[in-house]
Amino acid sequence: MDRTRLLEGFSLEVTARDGSRLDDAADALPPGTRVNITALGTEDPTSRLAMSAAARRRGLTPVMHLSARRIADEQELRSELQALHDQGTSSHVVVVGGDPRRPEGPYDSALSVLQTGLLPAHGVREVGVAGYPDGHPDIPEPALTEALHAKLGILAAQGLEATVLTQFSFDVDAVITWIERMRATGVSVPLRIGVPGPTSVKRLLAFARRCGVATSAGVARKYGFSLGSLLTTAGPDAFVADLESRLDPTVHGDVRLHLFAFGGPEATAEWALNYLNID
Repeated sequence: MDRTRLLEGFSLEVTARDGSRLDDAADALPPGTRVNITALGTEDPTSRLAMSAAARRRGLTPVMHLSARRIADEQELRSELQALHDQGTSSHVVVVGGDPRRPEGPYDSALSVLQTGLLPAHGVREVGVAGYPDGHPDIPEPALTEALHAKLGILAAQGLEATVLTQFSFDVDAVITWIERMRATGVSVPLRIGVPGPTSVKRLLAFARRCGVATSAGVARKYGFSLGSLLTTAGPDAFVADLESRLDPTVHGDVRLHLFAFGGPEATAEWALNYLNID
């Protein structure tokens, strides 16, 4: 598989705090690039709405994350969706369960939000749901697969397009195995594989520990950097090159990259463009 296909239509994940930095990155991003705005409990929802509107003004496609267990009640869900619709940024969303172990309202999972039927009523056309190439610490694989099929079934019944968006991974073997398992179980929708954008080794390891993706030693071994150089910048070049060399569109279907902008949207956008231009 060539790098143009894998990186074509890549998506970028940012936080509301990246607002001004997104302006700096926008000129380097292809028009229409999907900019996912993650749902953090430490951020004001209005700042995420503002980020979504700013992305649209810059010719990008904002993708707001809805965190099920952070939604207090149906009115809050309706209000957030209506606000997105009113500013013309409701076409693409991602629905996740979210970090809290206890739900703050009636929605205990992404599935429960999808079951409300409120998304298509507010102009949503495509919904991203979560995938876990490295597994989930609290949910066994059969349950993950069953839940994914349930979500995709509901979206299809509601006439919505779907994509599966994964947590970032450092293990190409795990990603390939997961893709093949998804296709074997009948998941035919596009898959977006999470990859950390370039950032310092120290910051990369901090995010890996926070998300429980891998141990420091495991990350270093698979990503090929030294734990003795924490201020060195680590990029996803080796991971992406390995992944693209092993993907076969006739077997693995539509697979794209989803870049987590841990080092900032400017550095991530620059990396993507430079990688595409390598001969």
